[in-house]
Amino acid sequence: MLVKQRPDAEPAEVRTRPLADGAALGVALKLLGIGPLLILILLVVGISLATPNFLKPVNLGNILAQTAVIAIVAIGQHLVILTRGIDLSVGANLALATVIGGLVYRLADSGPLVMAAMLVAGGLVGAVNGIVYVFGRLPHPFIITLATLSIARGLALELAVGHTTMRGMPIEIAFFGGGSTLGIPNSFFVVFGVAALVLLMARAMVWGRWIYAVGGKPEAAVQMGIPVKWVLVSVYVISGLCAGVGAIVLAGRTEAASPLYGNLLELDTIAAVIIGGASFLGGRGHIGHALVGAVMIGVIRNALNLLNVDVFFQMIAIGAIIVLAVEADVLRNHLEARVRVMQSGRAS
Repeated sequence: MLVKQRPDAEPAEVRTRPLADGAALGVALKLLGIGPLLILILLVVGISLATPNFLKPVNLGNILAQTAVIAIVAIGQHLVILTRGIDLSVGANLALATVIGGLVYRLADSGPLVMAAMLVAGGLVGAVNGIVYVFGRLPHPFIITLATLSIARGLALELAVGHTTMRGMPIEIAFFGGGSTLGIPNSFFVVFGVAALVLLMARAMVWGRWIYAVGGKPEAAVQMGIPVKWVLVSVYVISGLCAGVGAIVLAGRTEAASPLYGNLLELDTIAAVIIGGASFLGGRGHIGHALVGAVMIGVIRNALNLLNVDVFFQMIAIGAIIVLAVEADVLRNHLEARVRVMQSGRAS
């Protein structure tokens, strides 16, 4: 006896095709998620094969030391970008903080006092950014942070003795910025400490969840009663404090303060965050992303130096990687949209 198939029945291969597509999309999203770390590993392997000097302990220590400032400041930039913002003032803020520290050092040879001065200077600039942006109802933080970039740089040049580099720093600051422990630069431990503290705050405090909510769905965050304005102010203050910590490390490494420090640091930190996998659309990212991006920038520059590649090509390489990182973010958003559509189709 023949059994007639229902007209609406689908062949097995048609029913299983969406499941296979969903699995493929899931794998693609996971690869995009670990893409920056995978690229970094491949870079290290390829560069070590091209130049044997790359994996020498001395060179690896140089990479960690050279990357420390970018990594520290990128942590603060990462929080800002999580909220769909941007902080263009971090480089000038760092320069001003070193100058303030240098001036305080001329009055009192006290490491803790000089470090406190740098942190306060950085935090104040960050507070101005956040307060003016939020309560001044500016359309985008680009405006105020661009303004404070110019103001902070001008103040640094005006306040610096002779409008140039001021030599000398307390031994405590030189220890953190230029010293080493067991062959590892002390600046690496500073990076680790800042990252651990910010990660603890983001994971253990409700403030961390608020940041992701504000960046992911600003309108919903307001409806949920989240203090959106003060969350935004807080991330700019922390970004400023990270610039202050970066100032301590850089001043300690060079044992000097200069109004010229931090030139284009804002671009390096933005690049580190985006290369690491965070999104300009906000609400997505991890502190580790900023650190991976910072190390990747340091590795690329170090490798090109070892290979005697002109410095201009270093800028081209970093720019090309930023474009690829942004395109990866666009692709990830497209794939996530497709996954949501498939999931809603299954549910119905």
